[in-house]
Parts: sequence; C-alpha cells; structure tokens
Amino acid sequence: MPIHSMIKRTFFAFIALLCSACSPVRWMNALIPSDGYRAYLDIVYQQNTGNALDVYVPAQKPSRAVVVFFYGGSWESGRREDYRFAAEALTAQGYSVVVPDYRKYPEVVFPTFVEDAAAAVAWVHLHIAEYGGDPGRIFVAGHSAGAHITALLVLDPKYLKTQGMSPMDLRGMIGLAGPYDFLPLQTARLNAIFPGDRLQFLAQPVNVLQAPNPPVQLLVGLKDKTVLPRNSESLAQRIKKTGGRVELRYFMDYGHIDMVLRLARPFRGDGSLVQAIGDFIDRQ
Repeated sequence: MPIHSMIKRTFFAFIALLCSACSPVRWMNALIPSDGYRAYLDIVYQQNTGNALDVYVPAQKPSRAVVVFFYGGSWESGRREDYRFAAEALTAQGYSVVVPDYRKYPEVVFPTFVEDAAAAVAWVHLHIAEYGGDPGRIFVAGHSAGAHITALLVLDPKYLKTQGMSPMDLRGMIGLAGPYDFLPLQTARLNAIFPGDRLQFLAQPVNVLQAPNPPVQLLVGLKDKTVLPRNSESLAQRIKKTGGRVELRYFMDYGHIDMVLRLARPFRGDGSLVQAIGDFIDRQ
C-alpha cells in the first residue's frame, strides 16, 4: 500500500476514534487493510445456541490451509468481530481463517465453551470447501483462554468425538500464551468457571492428553506475567513423553497481550510471530 494511503487511513481512523466511543481493538481494526481478503460474516454454526462465526479467505490466491482461531478473554469475554486483525495477518500469508464465537461465563461454565468450539470445528470441516478452503488442512489456533480451548480439542478426543471427528482429522494446533497447567486456581472467579475438583482436573490439558495427536506449536512470551511460560513448558514435556510432536518457541520481550497484539499489522514489528506460525503450518 502506498505511504500516502497508509497515512490517510491512519488519519481517518484517528478521527473516527475521537468521534466515537470505540474500543482500542476497534480502533486498531480500523487501521487494518480490508482489500486482501473476502469476509463472510455472521454465519450461524450452532442452531440451538445461535453461536456464529466469520470466515475470511485470501482475495488473490488459493488458500494454503485453514486456521480456526479462538480468541481469549479469561473464558468470560471477547467477540469474534474484534479479531479481524488476526484474520488479516493470516489471510495475508495465504491461509483461510475462521473466527468463531463461543458461549462464556457467566452464561456457561466448563466444559460448555469447549463443546461449542468442537461444534465450530465440525462446521468448518463440513463447510469450508464451500469457501475455497481445504478440509484436509485444518489447523486450530488460539490465544490465552482460546489456546486452552484449542489444546483440549486436540489433546482430549472426547470433544471432537461428539461431533463425529477425531483430533487426527486436524493438521495441527497453535497455542499462543495458553494456560495448560494452572492448578490450583487462584481466584473465586476461576473456581466459578471451573466448578469442583473433578472438572478442574479435567480442564488441565496436561492431565487429559491422549495420543495420538496432531503436531502442536506452543508460542510463549518470556515477559508474560499473566500466564506463566511454565504452562507451555509443562505441556511440551507431557506431549514429548507420549511420543507426540511439539515445537516450543520463545519470544524474549513479549508479554501476554503481545502474543496476540503482534499479529496486528501496526504492531507486528519484525513479523517474527506471524512468520513462526506460517513456518509451522507450511511444514505440516
């Protein structure tokens, strides 16, 4: 994009911010180019709940793979429309991207949000070919709570089994700053989201891993004080013990929010996070 166009886009986005009460994420999305992909929005994937998803496909080239991206938000917040920046980052690499919503606390507690995610993945498997995607090359990815949900989908087969699928129907998992081994729970809110000792045990990806699993990439910011790097390190060790394939990548100066914010074009820096994801996908 010519520099004058970028300046113009930034200027009008800034004016829009001043004239409305939009969130920082909406402001950031206003800076994201919209001409590199086609978007199919508000597609209901779960009729009984009304849960919906958005599909983004590269505009100029065939899709190389499909990434189903689950956003974070402590299992209690988040909206799919706020993650257009993540979809743009991956469609620019030639991948189709699906961003689903899922029910959250206090409407539901664990494991309902994981069950919703399994239904979203099943929809993608059945329908993504209609949008030019390859159902044989589906990856699941997520940040923070979304990474936790994603890990359970590929490590505990019961969730996809209810949808007539297996974790091995997926080509891989990408987890950004995920909580995978977070007992004991530290807050009353977490104890409400994961009620009771049994569910708390089953909510830990390190406790429920059953081989075989697709390849896993765990991306970790060493300055993350929200979800400590030991979560990813613990899961990586567990996967290796069961004979699985896992890649653990560290980002020296990244904190918890950096691990998703660095997908956004204005904050991408040297592009190392996007590059790491793309390299992993292309090797599978």
